[in-house]
Amino acid sequence: MRNMALGGGLLLLLAESRSEGKSMFAGVPTVGVTSPRQYMQLGGRVLLILMFMTLLHFNASAFTIFQDIFGLTLIILVTIGFKTKLAALTLVLWLMVINVVQNAFWTVPSYRPLHDFLKYDFFQTLSVMGGLLLVVALGPGGVSMDEHKKKW
Repeated sequence: MRNMALGGGLLLLLAESRSEGKSMFAGVPTVGVTSPRQYMQLGGRVLLILMFMTLLHFNASAFTIFQDIFGLTLIILVTIGFKTKLAALTLVLWLMVINVVQNAFWTVPSYRPLHDFLKYDFFQTLSVMGGLLLVVALGPGGVSMDEHKKKW
């Protein structure tokens, strides 16, 4: 799941680097046309969210229940594209805290196998945070509730 989430970040980057087709009417926006770039952004958002499925813990402690509900709410908001920039930024901040607390590889001696696992997990989570920052910077794309709200 985490590797697929990393692929989602790369898909978002690819969608941003892909140039829009040139129009005969320069500067005139087209209405109602969806491009492959918008579907790439949707796919990138969905793949980024897969990483959070690995963070869900089904324990009975109060903090774990709060963490699961809070994370799941933000995941759903980013996936459907509702208040996407705010939800993605909140997820970045949340992930930063969770990453430092749960993947503190610097506290484990380097000769233990757990050190390598935590280090890998730490940097992979940083990569997903980078993908979420792309969502914050670029927006959700054309296939989202935020874009659909503009038509109302």
